[in-house]
Parts: sequence; C-alpha cells; structure tokens
Amino acid sequence: MAPYPYPSKADRDALRGELSAVGATPRDVAWEMRTRFGIRPREAWRHALGLTLQQAADAVNALGAQRPGEAVSADASLMGKWERWPSGSSRRPTPPTLLLIAAVYGCEVEELLDLQDRKAMPPHEARLLQRPAGPTPALSVPVVEDLVREVAEESAVWAQQLETSNVGDLTLEQLQASTRALARDYLSPAAPVTTLSRARQLRDRVFQLLEGRQHPRQTIELYAVAGYVCTLLAWISSDLGQLHDADTHARTAWVCATMADNTELRAWVLSTRSKIAYWDGRPQMAIQYARHGLAHKPDGTAAILLACQEADAWAELGADAEAQAAMAHANVARDSLTGRDDVGGLLSCPDVRRANYAAGVHLRTGQPRTALHEAQAALAQPPHAYGTTAQLHVSTASAYLALGEPDAAIEALQPVLDLPWEHRMAPVTSRLRDLAATTSRAPLADSRSARELRGRITAFCSSAPPPALSPADPRP
Repeated sequence: MAPYPYPSKADRDALRGELSAVGATPRDVAWEMRTRFGIRPREAWRHALGLTLQQAADAVNALGAQRPGEAVSADASLMGKWERWPSGSSRRPTPPTLLLIAAVYGCEVEELLDLQDRKAMPPHEARLLQRPAGPTPALSVPVVEDLVREVAEESAVWAQQLETSNVGDLTLEQLQASTRALARDYLSPAAPVTTLSRARQLRDRVFQLLEGRQHPRQTIELYAVAGYVCTLLAWISSDLGQLHDADTHARTAWVCATMADNTELRAWVLSTRSKIAYWDGRPQMAIQYARHGLAHKPDGTAAILLACQEADAWAELGADAEAQAAMAHANVARDSLTGRDDVGGLLSCPDVRRANYAAGVHLRTGQPRTALHEAQAALAQPPHAYGTTAQLHVSTASAYLALGEPDAAIEALQPVLDLPWEHRMAPVTSRLRDLAATTSRAPLADSRSARELRGRITAFCSSAPPPALSPADPRP
C-alpha cells in the first residue's frame, strides 16, 4: 500500500485556505502539508505558498540573476527533480541552489531538508549550509598560539560537559514505566481527565529534562518517552471531544518520533491521527494516516489497529469491498505478529479490540451474523477495557436486531444499560442512539420489544454525562 494517495490541488488549496483563515503562517502550512499528506519539505513549502513548479523556478531564476555568481537556469522539470531528491529520477540541489530556494520561500535552509536529505548529502555540502560565523581577521603568530590554546581549552570543557548528564538510566527506566502505567490505567474506569493530568505532569518532566544535557543515547530515549506521552495526550484529548487540541499533541508526538527515529512510535502517532481524522468527519484522511502507519511496518500490534482503522473508515464511506479487504489485512497482521508493543495498554491492540472493529465493520457491510460471532467470541475473552466491552455489547444487540430478534437485543444490551452514570461515556451513547434510530426503521419498529428498547436507550442517553467530559471514541 502507498503511504499516502497524492493530494489533489483542491485538497492542498483547501488546507492552505483553512489554515490561513485562522492566522497560520506559511511555515505552519508547510508543516501541516508534510504531516497530513506525507509531502517532502521542499515541495511542502512550495505548496504552502501556492506556487506552481514553473512559478517557483521563475522566482529562483530572478533572484539568482540579482546575485553575482549565483545565476541558475531552472524550469518546472528541474524544480520537480530538486524536490524529489534523493528519491527516484531526481537531481541533487547544490548548497547555493538551496539557499536561493530558501530565500524565495522566506524560510531557513534547514527547513528545506529532512533526515533523508541529510543522510544522502555529501558531508562537505552539509558543512557549507551551516551558518557562517563571519570573516576572521589576519592574526600574528603569538595571537595564533593563544587562539589555538583557547580553542583547545574549549574542547576540553566541552568534553567534560559531555560526560555529565541530567538523567540516569534508572530515571529513564522509571519514565518509561510511568508511561506504560498511564497507558494501562486509562483503560480502567478512572475518569479520563485524571489520566490527562497525570500525562501532562509526565510530559512536562520529560520536556524539562530534554532542555538539559544528557548522553545522545539518553536524549533519543527521552524523545521516545516524550513522543509516547504526547500520543497518549492526543488520544485522551480526542476522547474528550477536543479534536483540534488532540491534533496539536499528535504533531508534537510526530516531531519527537522523528527526533528519536522510532518506527513503532511513528506508527502509533499515525494511528492516533487516523482516529482524530475519523471522528473529525474526514474518513478519507483517516485512511491515508492508517496506510502511512502501515507503510512503516511496525513490529507490534499497531499494524493490527491501523488496518482496523482503515477498514472502519472505508465502512463509513460505504466502500464494502475495501472495508472487508482492510479487515482481512488486520487478521493477517494478527496471525503473523512476532514483535511486542513498547508501551501497551491504550497503545496496544489485543484480539478483543480487533474484534470490536470487526463487528462494527461487518454490521455496516450487511453481515450481522458474522458481526454477532465476532462480538460474542470477543466477550468470552478477558476484557481489554470497559469501553471496549460496552461497545461489544452494543454490537451484539445491533446484530440481533438486524436478525429480527429485538428481545435478544434487549438482553444483550442489559450490561450497558446497567452502567453507572460515570461510565456512560459519549461513545456508548452515540452507538446507542444509532441503534435506536435503526430500531425505528426496522420491520418490527412498532413491536412491544422495539418500543421498549428505544425507551430504555432514551432513558440511558438522557442520564449520560456532558459530551465535553466524555470520550468521543467508540472504540477505546
């Protein structure tokens, strides 16, 4: 699967217009282009400014002509090759060319390069792109000797500082354990805002440590912890219905994943962004994020969840064949799983969670008997989370209703209807309202059982907590 379908001009223009309307800068737009569409940095900046390849080439040519010795002769084809480098049929842009492009786009040259560029760039060219320190005046021999000694002393001081660290391995181990505990505890009946506050405290502690000095290996591990904590914050924030804030956390998590160069973390960030896009009414974007996550080939259960999320989004779009194919991919990922999750808990996808998605997909693709089998088999397993269990009961009831058995639907729904007030979250009420609406359209809509079912659902939903305090994800 391709990580991202290439965005159309309409998609790019819509995103640029939407961000500009809320005061976003070209730098903000370029970053969103990169994270949302998977576009390389030079192309992302061009689209952020709304330039065609030829317009960008003309601007680079015009600026180069004004600078002695920097004239270039670029056209749309060459600009495209510079953007694609080092992939495919491309051409490596020289440092002077990159500096010209940066000046045209109004950005720093570093913002036109990603990790792939830096790995492929010759070291001497990378050094040329570093900020110049300014001209060095001619020095006499005694002054040169003093300068050499001073520089050597600076190196010695730097080496001493390098040996120090504001974080030890035991601290890192504790931070990682705290992250796993947060992911695990969120699945318990505790209030989401309680876990949100704990995650915030842990994030602040890790960010504070990153502002200090530690060994490179420890820095990478700190970025991984920060990325996972921000991923949890993004997931919880979306559960609380704050999708814009959730996406902010997810973008920060992506930066941390890039700094840590952590494949598993990247996959979980993209899974979270897929979830956010789905509940934001953007199922096509949810599919793109899910596919991009699968392209990273995670070792743990993220591959299962990403395939489930893709199937869920296809089902929402009414694309039955694509939904079933993605669900089959999730089953293959489950059967071929060899790795383990770094964090677990919320950031894991045991078979109960997979079955929850499968039941929902089968219901929406007209296979209630298969959905009923998936849900009942999952309910016989150890629970993953109280929210997942509730959703499985709702799917069971929905399947029975589709099969013309409203009395069985009421019985299946009883554990959900008996949930205490504090557990009557938005995902449960949302699915129940859908079920009530389906009951009204069913052939047995006027039967005593159907009327009783709708009445009990109405009573349940009327006593649910406000949406702002409830998770918005029907599959916790």
